[in-house]
Amino acid sequence: MNAREHLLGVLGVLLAAVLWGTTGTAATLAPEVSAVAIGAVAMGLGGLLQALVAAPRIRKVWPRLRTRWPWLLSGAVAVAIYPLAFYGSMRLAGVTIGTVVSIGSAPLLSALIESRFDGLTLGMRWKIGAALGLVGMGLLCLAETGPHAGVGSTTQVFQGVTMGLVAGLTYAFYSWSARRLMQGGIPTRAAMGATFGLGGLMLMPVLLLTGAPLMGSINNAAVGLYMALVPMFLGYLGFGYGLARVPASTATTITLFEPVVAALLAVVIVGERLPPLGWAGIVLVIACLMCLSAPMRWPRVRRNKATSTAG
Repeated sequence: MNAREHLLGVLGVLLAAVLWGTTGTAATLAPEVSAVAIGAVAMGLGGLLQALVAAPRIRKVWPRLRTRWPWLLSGAVAVAIYPLAFYGSMRLAGVTIGTVVSIGSAPLLSALIESRFDGLTLGMRWKIGAALGLVGMGLLCLAETGPHAGVGSTTQVFQGVTMGLVAGLTYAFYSWSARRLMQGGIPTRAAMGATFGLGGLMLMPVLLLTGAPLMGSINNAAVGLYMALVPMFLGYLGFGYGLARVPASTATTITLFEPVVAALLAVVIVGERLPPLGWAGIVLVIACLMCLSAPMRWPRVRRNKATSTAG
C-alpha cells in the first residue's frame, strides 16, 4: 500500500473521530428532547442506514449469519442499549465527563470480556493502563463534584458516571460480538451492518414512544437528523474506509481524538468549565487509551478453551 492510500486512511479515521466528538454538543442544542430520544434517533436511524448500505453483503451471507444468531442478537441488544446510556451519561454528568468515561472505560471492559470469554491473560501493560484510566476517571468525578462544578449535583454526576460505564460496557460487548461474527467468516461490513441494523430496529419502538419532541421544532428535527446522518452514518463510513487502509491499532489510536474534540466543544460552545484537576483526569484517560491501544500480544491460557469458543 502506497503512502497516499495510508494518508487517506488516516484522514478517514480522523474525520470519524471528529464527527463522533460533536455528538454531545449537538445533543445539548435540543434540550427539550430527552437523552433516550436522542440516542434512539442517532443510533436507530444511523444503524438502519448502515444496514441499508450493507444490504447486498448481508443478503449474500445471511445463511451463515443465521447460524451465528447468538452473537448477532446479543450484539444488537448492546447496540440498542449503548446510545441510551451514552447520551444519558452526558445529560446527567456533562458532555466532557460523559464522553471521557464512556470512551475511557470501553477498552478496559473490552479486555475483561476477552479475558473471560476468550481466555486471554491480562498483562502488566493492561494493568498499568487500567490504573491510569481509573485514576483519570476518579479525578474527573472529583473535578465535576467540587465546589466550582457547573454540571449538577453530586448525585447526578455519579449517576452519569454509572451510565457512562454502562455505555462503555455495551460498546465493548457489541464490538466483541461483531468480531466473533467476523472470526466466523462474516465479512466486516456485513457483520457491522447486520448488528447495527438489528440494533436500530430495536430502537424504533423507543423512538416512537419518546421522539415526539423531535418534531416539535425545526431545531430539534435538525439535531436529530444531524445525529443520525453525520456522526453515526458518515462517521462510521469514514472509519470503515480508514480501517481498510491502516492497521487496526493505528485506527484505534487516532480515534482517541474524539474525547479531545468533545471536551473542547463542551468548553467553547456549551460553556462547561473544567478545573485543572479535570484536565489532568482527561490526560490520564487518554494515556490509558494509548497504552491499551498499542499493539500487544496477550498469551493465551487454556488454548483448547479459546479454540472451542471461537465462533
